[in-house]
Amino acid sequence: MFFHGGFFVLGILFLTVVAPIWIICHYLTQWRKARRLSGDDETALGELWQSARRMEGRIEALERVLDSEAPGWRMQARG
Repeated sequence: MFFHGGFFVLGILFLTVVAPIWIICHYLTQWRKARRLSGDDETALGELWQSARRMEGRIEALERVLDSEAPGWRMQARG
């Protein structure tokens, strides 16, 4: 017989106890790695933040110009 009782019991213990714990620990580690931003991601996020701030300033300037040249533009835009 290829399988002795001891090997069978060890195999069952491995599959029911060790393997699930091993898999859970592996995916927890992968999840923690994925949660952090890489250096490239941080750089891209910083550039997006700067672009958004510049765009906000441009929109505010455009609104000031429209307020001075077309005072009722906000009411017309609402319908």
